[in-house]
Amino acid sequence: MEAKASTMHSHCLEIAMEAHKVVTPPPMSTLQKLKIRLKETFFPDDPLRQFKGQPTKKKLILGAQYIFPILQWGPNYSLKLFKSDIVAGLTIASLAIPQGISYAKLANLPPIVGLYSSFVPPLVYAVLGSSRDLAVGPVSIASLILGSMLRQEVSPSKDPLLFLQLAFSSTFFAGLFQASLGLLRLGFIIDFLSKATLIGFMAGAAIIVSLQQLKSLLGITNFTKQMGLVPVLSSVFHNRNEWSWQTIVMGFCFLVLLLLARHVSTKRPKLFWVSAGAPLVSVIVSTLLVFASKANNHGISVIGKLQEGLNPPSWHMLHFHGSHLGLVMKTGLVTGILSLTEGIAVGRTFAALKDYQVDGNKEMIAIGLMNVVGSSTSCYVTTGAFSRSAVNHNAGAKTAASNIVMSVTVMVTLLLLMPLFQYTPNVVLGAIIVSAVVGLIDIPAAYQIWKVDKYDFIVLLCAFLGVIFISVQDGLAFAVGLSIFKILLQITRPKIVMLGNIPGTQIYRNLHHYKEAVRVPGFLILSIEAPINFANITYLNERILRWIEEYEAEEDSKKQSSLQFVILEMSAVSAIDTSGVSLFKDLRKAMEKKGVELVLVNPLGEVMEKILKADEAQDFMRPDSLYLTVGEAVASLSSTMKDQSSTM
Repeated sequence: MEAKASTMHSHCLEIAMEAHKVVTPPPMSTLQKLKIRLKETFFPDDPLRQFKGQPTKKKLILGAQYIFPILQWGPNYSLKLFKSDIVAGLTIASLAIPQGISYAKLANLPPIVGLYSSFVPPLVYAVLGSSRDLAVGPVSIASLILGSMLRQEVSPSKDPLLFLQLAFSSTFFAGLFQASLGLLRLGFIIDFLSKATLIGFMAGAAIIVSLQQLKSLLGITNFTKQMGLVPVLSSVFHNRNEWSWQTIVMGFCFLVLLLLARHVSTKRPKLFWVSAGAPLVSVIVSTLLVFASKANNHGISVIGKLQEGLNPPSWHMLHFHGSHLGLVMKTGLVTGILSLTEGIAVGRTFAALKDYQVDGNKEMIAIGLMNVVGSSTSCYVTTGAFSRSAVNHNAGAKTAASNIVMSVTVMVTLLLLMPLFQYTPNVVLGAIIVSAVVGLIDIPAAYQIWKVDKYDFIVLLCAFLGVIFISVQDGLAFAVGLSIFKILLQITRPKIVMLGNIPGTQIYRNLHHYKEAVRVPGFLILSIEAPINFANITYLNERILRWIEEYEAEEDSKKQSSLQFVILEMSAVSAIDTSGVSLFKDLRKAMEKKGVELVLVNPLGEVMEKILKADEAQDFMRPDSLYLTVGEAVASLSSTMKDQSSTM
């Protein structure tokens, strides 16, 4: 029995010592590689997969449904679905009407433009959009940025017509940029706005938006045109003689009412209608108060008479030449990226809650075309707003038809109810904006980022402080720059760790992470955990050679066996360029002078292919230079070391 057990143990040891052959990747032409790379870059979702194996008629139907998602859910639409959508549509309309008027004033545009922008764009999105929950309309951040960027060159009070023309032109370029990103499948560009950047930017913008409302909440007429914290607060206290106690009292009361309604709906989601209806109730009550008490004659400013009727055409107002072309293109680019990011993020959030898919590129096309059409129908930049979409979701919306119901409600308002807004006080619109943007300050998310990644928190803080103290667009640009710097830092300084063996196993792990892991005498085992390219080969070369010197110096001091093998574990090296390939040649030459052999473990397909093509001397093709796992490499090379020592 003992002999049998000994034989079995010896047999198991031989199996453990067996080294599996590293197989080269199957040959592929350059055209095939390019095709695969382009497909994974631009078509990761493989939108054409649904057409495979389908008859021509079915392909035409699927194609029409892909372009116009309304054809997908429209034929199966029922009265039961309509009952849910009409409730949701009327609910978001009660929020969209006061918000539309408020956000237009935030963008320094006539209040009626905010209602126009809540009428046409939702109809376009209902036909082209793939989200069931997205509620479309003007949003605070895009309104603020559009107004502040255009005001740098044109005064909305001195030249209101030109300012309006530039706003429509910026909306056109925003839509063109958004639709182009979707058509060209370049949606990954907006991914450069990291979560940390967006949280910091949104919080900073929310504070700037709120500070801008001090003009309305205090009744100040001569207010600063600058957006920074210091100029705004300076303007507030330098114009104390303009403060109106009537305006302050009314603003404080309605702001408290709106914030309480928001708090109730946050704590009890089933009471969503409380915060959804609070803005419209505030508008109605305040309008009646002003009308009954003639408060507009006693220091409380009102909207004034609004134009009745549906959206007038505005394509003749678009500027495609002249001295302001650069300004409208830049404004369109910035507002387009931000509104697109918000819209897609909101759509994906609610799609995940209801377990359905939202196509990012289709959403870009839908939002882009929505803004292109809007720019020709007196609308400014619109997207899917989080507050309205949350209300739409909680109200039980089943399809995009809720946007149609909202649009029809706004249409009725434009045709019949505009005279009712004549006495609406501006202070209530300011309170509505403040209560809406408070939700953009996400302190728990910021704290979570602080716990997880301190560098990301610095990016968040820079975005926040940049927006508050410099400007909205400069703060955003600075934060994006820091995020890109982080990516460049990770590329130029890739992570490389030393591995040790966990006793009793063939598992090798980071020596600084796993305290039980131990070094293997005669071996330096390193794991490279990033792609290798021209930007990091100098660092990798110097770092690996320094590790060898430190290892040898440590061995000399301990009088242990000298270093014989350097093993590079390459499972995490996903890509390599020609400069990266030259790194291994340089390392091999440098190590040969020291009497050390370089061994590669598990290079991935593309990496292995490029190394072997450049390996004219067949150095890396030798059985003792290429292994599938670190365990097999150490076992095989250790037996070689023993054989050599026994023959000496």
